[in-house]
Amino acid sequence: MPMSFNESVIEEFRANEGKVGGPFQGGDLLLLTTTGARSGAEHTTPLGYVRHGDALVLVGSNLGGPRHPAWYHNLLAHPVVRVEVGTRTFQALAVPAEGARRDELFAHAVRMAPGYGDYQARTSRTLPVVVLERAEPDGWEGPRDIATLADKLMEVHTWLRAQLRQVGAEADAHFHARAAHQGPGAPPAPGLGLQIRQRCLAFCQALEFHHTSEDAHLFPGITRHHPHLTDVFDRLRDEHRTVARLQGELVALLGDIAAADPQRFRTELTEMSRELNAHLDYEEESILPLLAGIPWPPAPPVPPAEDRRDGTTA
Repeated sequence: MPMSFNESVIEEFRANEGKVGGPFQGGDLLLLTTTGARSGAEHTTPLGYVRHGDALVLVGSNLGGPRHPAWYHNLLAHPVVRVEVGTRTFQALAVPAEGARRDELFAHAVRMAPGYGDYQARTSRTLPVVVLERAEPDGWEGPRDIATLADKLMEVHTWLRAQLRQVGAEADAHFHARAAHQGPGAPPAPGLGLQIRQRCLAFCQALEFHHTSEDAHLFPGITRHHPHLTDVFDRLRDEHRTVARLQGELVALLGDIAAADPQRFRTELTEMSRELNAHLDYEEESILPLLAGIPWPPAPPVPPAEDRRDGTTA
């Protein structure tokens, strides 16, 4: 089957350290890998971008078409994306800009690449503007030297705690700003709703993946060698279900954060924070000592002796 245009661009990008010829010659191009909103499958799309300070900014132009591009719908459902720029690859949180910030960033994008203005003129929809933030939050203080599985678990736990704190701080800022912009003639509140939604959704999805991995792989593996801890893992699985219920309530509350009740949101978030921190504390106390002697990352498997005799290497 002949290669599609996007596939050929992606292949050229990866083969030439991010440099691509043809219509993209000399332009700023990145590869954005999103998770399908419906399929759950990965999709990689070559996209032009502009820089705004340290941020990378995307515009959902779809060449001026009447609908938002598929990658935009994907990142709304799964905010954590993979970004390839030049020879670097990293995870990012995709946050659509709102209100005055969106307008400011779009004007900047048009100054840098006037074609975006032409695309906006072709369609009645407002072209979405997306900021790619490094998925590692500011001030993150996880362990930098990961040598054991215990270190890796603590890295994940520290990231989860930091993300939850950041969701709380941004939610407070949003509700305070909203309260200050109420009343006749008041200007609209600064747009933070999508930012909070995206960060909270990313946190919930990362937590769900972490718990699913533990239930399916980590806990059964440890139980085989430490059957006396069966009750511990049963408790942890029960706590996973409790945290999942709280996640679901929080995500439902975020469906329209612009209209969310501040008191209810804060109550839900406080309860989730309390449950999650108690769960993480108990998990660390119970299983970290068992993981301290397991190297991370795991060593690659050694091929059988008969494979090495024919010239292959371990």
